[in-house]
Amino acid sequence: MNLVIGLALVAGMVLAGFRVVQEYERLVVFRLGRLLGVQGPGICFLMPFIDRAVRVDLRTLNFELPVQEVVTRDNVTIKVTAVVYYRFVAPELAVTRVADGHLATVQLAQTTLRNVLGQSALDEILASRDALNDRLQRILDELTEPWGIKVTVVALKDLELPVAMQRAMARQAEAEREKRAKVLHAEGEQLAAETLAGAASVLAREPVAIQLRYLQTLADVATEKNSTILFPVPIALFEGLLRRDGEAGR
Repeated sequence: MNLVIGLALVAGMVLAGFRVVQEYERLVVFRLGRLLGVQGPGICFLMPFIDRAVRVDLRTLNFELPVQEVVTRDNVTIKVTAVVYYRFVAPELAVTRVADGHLATVQLAQTTLRNVLGQSALDEILASRDALNDRLQRILDELTEPWGIKVTVVALKDLELPVAMQRAMARQAEAEREKRAKVLHAEGEQLAAETLAGAASVLAREPVAIQLRYLQTLADVATEKNSTILFPVPIALFEGLLRRDGEAGR
């Protein structure tokens, strides 16, 4: 009877030593306190009372940083939130080098975010958000590499400006639009003046052209208006035509 009980206990202990490890997981195994190695995926066996295992998830994880108040290089206080994506690439380092890899990455991301944005002006933050995301990702990835953590993406999510700054930016945008409108108007006036100057030069070389243009203007006015309009016509306008008719009669 004792033998049966003993065999049952041994069998139970052996069965209790088996672990099922998913494809996206790894077991970091310690034997009597010493790092034995990484096991998985599949079925793994641990010696009861001797081996201890820490399960590590290798999937991409993410967290959203709480709102951070940052003073930019040009002394503007803004509120920023960001999202960080990371994964464990070296499970043994993630267990032996840092007590809580997730918490350490969160705190490091907060500090890095404030430092990087504090070294940038507000215009740079608004215009170069992608470049700032890449810079934050590189810095975090270098800092977390000794922990076996790979930071893949850092994205600035929301950026809140003071109300006074929002109004100032709105006034600036309106001023820029007015500036472009005035420049376009001035360019149009310059082009029109150059065109008129060219036309005047042509008309000055051909007196008959001036007469024809005057008559065409009279025809246009007569077509558009129903009332009777009297125009004083100097006889000098017809001298060229009369002279040509006289020469043709000879």
